[in-house]
Amino acid sequence: MNASAPAAVRAAVLEETGADAPYARSRPLRVRELELAPPGPGELLVRIRAAGLCHSDLSVVNGDRPRPVPMVLGHEAAGEVVALGPGAGDRFAAGDHTVLYFVAPCGGCPRCLEGRPALCVRGAAANNAGDLVGGGRRWRDSDGGRPAHHLGVSAFAEYTVVSADSAVRVDADLPFEVAALFGCAVLTGVGAALKAADVRPGERVAVFGLGGVGLSALLGTNVAGAAQVIGIDPVAAKRELAARLGATEQLPGGPDAVEAVRELTGGGADKVVDTTGNADVLAQAYLAARPGGTTVTVGLPHPDRHVSIPAVTLAAQERTLRGSYLGSGVPARDIPAYIALYRRGMLPVTELLSGRLRLDDVNEGFDRLASGEAVRQVVEL
Repeated sequence: MNASAPAAVRAAVLEETGADAPYARSRPLRVRELELAPPGPGELLVRIRAAGLCHSDLSVVNGDRPRPVPMVLGHEAAGEVVALGPGAGDRFAAGDHTVLYFVAPCGGCPRCLEGRPALCVRGAAANNAGDLVGGGRRWRDSDGGRPAHHLGVSAFAEYTVVSADSAVRVDADLPFEVAALFGCAVLTGVGAALKAADVRPGERVAVFGLGGVGLSALLGTNVAGAAQVIGIDPVAAKRELAARLGATEQLPGGPDAVEAVRELTGGGADKVVDTTGNADVLAQAYLAARPGGTTVTVGLPHPDRHVSIPAVTLAAQERTLRGSYLGSGVPARDIPAYIALYRRGMLPVTELLSGRLRLDDVNEGFDRLASGEAVRQVVEL
């Protein structure tokens, strides 16, 4: 493959949303060959080596997060730079190993200028339209027909074209299956704890949802020096993993979760992180915080869902409810920082890996993710 000619690439394409589970039977993602145009200005051609299965992808598959189709999914990945478009050679070279993340900041919009690149206006518009931030799409049916849409980096493919602003160069000795986790799960979860929630030493923290992002948030609370960390999830195996990763108590959730957190913390947690994408659980997470406490949510419920909380408590109890997207930081800065913590043994993210898949088995992987059986599966290419 080179930068001057399209190439046929095997990719997992979502043809329609809202298919019935199990996905192993309905097969909403079909692996087929697409043509991939060469990288344009400021873009990279990347050979994908590992791509994580995330609930954000599942939300597109099941229709909770509306996106245009057909679409090549996959937004958490690591790979190797194969070729560069014009203007990308000042930061990357062929052979570089990279972590990919799904919002390419433009650097010039109001959100980028205030240091919030995850909220980039151009990047969000491109993602919503299924385009690259440089404009348009690089995928096309192998017969030259209709183009397929992008989901950020479209990593469920042998190769992909991404904006260079969606990539961070990493050392070649970092295993690809580990590097991929830093593109979303670690970046989002650790950032939610350290940046959005601003967990401080000695604080009491509750984490609702113990998937890849939730367990990453739990690891972030350990880095911050939290004195008490309560992991909440209905799946026993995830609670057991949370205990091994530092949760001081574990709860199964359910209608009694708020009172249980209040009892364990003596009145409510100082900080609460919700990763479930469930509006009802988010309401619980809000009520589980103490007066004056902070609740951070990273979940993505369907746009039609609303959260109901006692409005008076926001003022009368000085509570804070805020969202966090892509870790509320600067990925180009934070990903290398979190990798450094991993190398020092402070973020044991390899514990999150619960399975390795072939591209052809991606539908089965989403079944395991939807059932709660898996924490973080990685497609190896």
